[in-house]
Amino acid sequence: MAKVKYYYNPDTLSYQKIHLRKREKFRNFLLMLLASLILMFLGYVVFTSVFESPKEKELKRQLEFVKLNEQLHSKRIKQIESVLSEVQDRDNNIYRLYFEVNPIPKEQRKAGFGGVNRYKSLEGFNNSEMIIDVTKNMDILAKQLYIQSKSLDEIVKLADNKEKLLAAIPAIQPVKKGDLKRMASGYGWRTDPFTKARKKHYGMDFSAPIGTPVYATGDGIVKRVDQRASGFGKHIEINHGFGYITLYAHLSKYNVRKGQRVKRGDLIGFVGTTGRSQGPHLHYEVHKNGVKVNPINYYYGNLSPQEFIAMQKAAQMEGQSLD
Repeated sequence: MAKVKYYYNPDTLSYQKIHLRKREKFRNFLLMLLASLILMFLGYVVFTSVFESPKEKELKRQLEFVKLNEQLHSKRIKQIESVLSEVQDRDNNIYRLYFEVNPIPKEQRKAGFGGVNRYKSLEGFNNSEMIIDVTKNMDILAKQLYIQSKSLDEIVKLADNKEKLLAAIPAIQPVKKGDLKRMASGYGWRTDPFTKARKKHYGMDFSAPIGTPVYATGDGIVKRVDQRASGFGKHIEINHGFGYITLYAHLSKYNVRKGQRVKRGDLIGFVGTTGRSQGPHLHYEVHKNGVKVNPINYYYGNLSPQEFIAMQKAAQMEGQSLD
């Protein structure tokens, strides 16, 4: 039942009913409705500021999980960057230095990504900045790892070539020290035993009895086994690769054939006096990139420092060669 309201009329000294117009009733209803909505909104704001809904709790938990993962990823990225930095330093200052190749510039290792925005799809989210930052760091790290991986592949190839090079270099005497009578003549200007004129002697003469074993001074492939070259008599040429060729002349017999692969220290022939020779000896030459070089610079494989010095002094003495 609707409440009836009265007002006091001082003229009649009595209470009379209040009759509201429809417009006033509608206005009062709107005011009450507005006041109720305001109260409801204020109550919702107060409630939500104090209490969390299940959905809000779940979103908050997910956000905390994302932040925790971001911290863990950032920590791992820093650890990987530290290890990678050490590997890069070793690569530039040890490995590449040892194999005589240029270091990789820092600008190339640390270069980012240019061009289009790679992270546009990650924009517009609540944590876009954090996600983009982690993704960008991981992309840069992945690129650095790729560059380092390629560099190490190159180092492996260089190491393999270096090992082959060290095996190929003619690094020992072709005649054992115990089998030598003497080092008869060295590399340089000498007196020709036949014409008595001074001419360049492009090898070393090792005096030894006929039949003394002659050994390959480095790994390689036998290039020549014949006596068609003028003055050398029976001789052998070995192609060691990397620009190195060795020649063994005035032999009495061969122990290899053309095309045969030999290792350093393999028996290839025997000392003789064939060809243009004054007596039993081995004439030995080393060619590097087509140039005849002094063989004495390559005897580091089986000579002590004292023996090397003694041989160097003997080789420097000018006299008559044996061929």
